[in-house]
Amino acid sequence: MKLQEILYKVSIRSVVGKTNIEAKDIQIDSRKVKKGSVFVAVKGTAADGHRFIDNAVEAGAVAVVCETMPLAMSEAAVYIQVENSAVAAGYMAHNFFGQPSERMKVVGVTGTNGKTTIATLLYKLFTSLGYKCGLLSTVENQIGNKIVAATHTTPDAISLNALLKQMAEEGCTHVFMEASSHAIEQHRITGLRFEGGLFSNITHDHLDYHKTFDEYIRVKKAFFDSLSSAAFAISNADDKRGAVMLQNTNAKKYFYSLKTLADFKGKIIENNLTGLVMDINAQEVHFRLIGEFNAYNLLAVYGAAICLGEDKHEVLRNLSVLTGAEGRFDYIVSAKEKIIAIVDYAHTPDALLNVLGTIKKLKKGFEQVITVVGCGGDRDKTKRPVMAEVACEHSDKVIFTSDNPRSEDPLQIIKDMEAGLPAAAKRKYVSIADRKEAIKTAISFAKPEDIVLIAGKGHEKYQEIKGIKYDFDDKKVVRLMFEELER
Repeated sequence: MKLQEILYKVSIRSVVGKTNIEAKDIQIDSRKVKKGSVFVAVKGTAADGHRFIDNAVEAGAVAVVCETMPLAMSEAAVYIQVENSAVAAGYMAHNFFGQPSERMKVVGVTGTNGKTTIATLLYKLFTSLGYKCGLLSTVENQIGNKIVAATHTTPDAISLNALLKQMAEEGCTHVFMEASSHAIEQHRITGLRFEGGLFSNITHDHLDYHKTFDEYIRVKKAFFDSLSSAAFAISNADDKRGAVMLQNTNAKKYFYSLKTLADFKGKIIENNLTGLVMDINAQEVHFRLIGEFNAYNLLAVYGAAICLGEDKHEVLRNLSVLTGAEGRFDYIVSAKEKIIAIVDYAHTPDALLNVLGTIKKLKKGFEQVITVVGCGGDRDKTKRPVMAEVACEHSDKVIFTSDNPRSEDPLQIIKDMEAGLPAAAKRKYVSIADRKEAIKTAISFAKPEDIVLIAGKGHEKYQEIKGIKYDFDDKKVVRLMFEELER
């Protein structure tokens, strides 16, 4: 494609060279540049791409897009100065891959908790309604029935548009994707055309990256601010920031709620281990999903399906038989002892509180709740003592363990969790850094019909320690422990 076509909608300050040249691909990683590439120098969180401009030109880049022009320029490349390289990369990737988001109905889901479940349920629902769909989520990416491994909640702009192009070429009509705060802030989704956007909720998360809660809210809100008047925007009326999210959007506004009047109104009639019975806009339906947080997820999905023009009876009929995303309130029951193990991705104080609150509502009254919980390394440290306090306050016994310690010492992370715990909490917990041993100990503490919650990692099949990802699957460990119990 001609460079000038790739630069459509990019805010250009100056150009050195001619833009009517052929470009073979776009790269934001100088190590991937080859002969004929366009290199976009993006200022990332870990490194500044401007430092690698010369390397990219040496590797064969025919054009460089940057915010600050280098002092020395090669005659072998065109240099384009732009206002924001990350924004430029978004538009350029969209153009280079043939504007794939304009060939499908793309729906973005943002919020702290529930993104994966909402996107996955939408994907499953529309697949059951007869459409070929794409899914971009934390757990996995899917093109129809084909699974593509997910490395980030939202891929970089180039990978994302390449995936969307593949989805469009393979006949997908709808794409449901998570839009993380990092992806919004880093302009990975800039240039995409969204048919609609959904907001789940907002709570304490990613403050290691966004620094303040107000900044985190601003970033989430920016997604809705960017929607066009042809799109729809659906928000949770029961979240205190639900209305704020949509206050400046040009999109058509809708709300869902369990507690107040809304376009998509729900009421929980029954909530137990067999699922939810809900009234949704005067229709009573039994769902397989469990818990109040899933009631909200179901309302968001129902609302999106209606906004996408589907029949409400068909939507509810198909939605009633669906299961959620892997590692989201996944439960396994031991055959003989009837111990219930719940594996959940809850890795924020609010998500942990939601899961423990759901467990409390499902209890018959006599069962113990035993929680295994850790906190990730190289992430927001302020939530560590809060997570520990939530676990101790709402469980009978707690085991603090490692999550993904990454470059940090697991014992130090546990110390951070223990810091400032009240005296009553100290009698409830033990600390076991080895996650497998922690799960084993929790199950050994359990009596028949007790509930063991293993929080933090959910669907993940690894544990990241000192830059190495080791095979680790909470569900697999639970099954092995249950097999030992049955012997």
